[in-house]
Amino acid sequence: QVQLVESGGGLVQAGGSLRLSCAASGRTFSRYAVGWFRQAPGKERDFVAAISRNGGSTFYADSVKGRFTISRDNAMNTVYLQMNSLKPEDTAVYYCAIQFAPSGSYYYRTATEYDYWGQGTQVTVSS
Repeated sequence: QVQLVESGGGLVQAGGSLRLSCAASGRTFSRYAVGWFRQAPGKERDFVAAISRNGGSTFYADSVKGRFTISRDNAMNTVYLQMNSLKPEDTAVYYCAIQFAPSGSYYYRTATEYDYWGQGTQVTVSS
């Protein structure tokens, strides 16, 4: 059973930065693609970013492209989401999720494709 723990959320002013971390248990983390999603109150869970199991392929939602960067350190079983130029509309609970990937360059972009989820970390951006 894989467990995921997010951290790094908090309160930040608009224009500021945060770095979220997602730490995974287990010894096969390098076989999993990872995604970040977010959910604002009263809204659906939205895709933010994804990264392939080897880190060579990434994909971003249009709303965060150019501001957020997803990366991973397989030796540390950790994925990061660097968030810069934050806006009030980025306020949400951020979740990481992982799913076994058949190849090194594969990633997933929809929530239904992921089997394992973290508990979420709150990000609040004040105006």
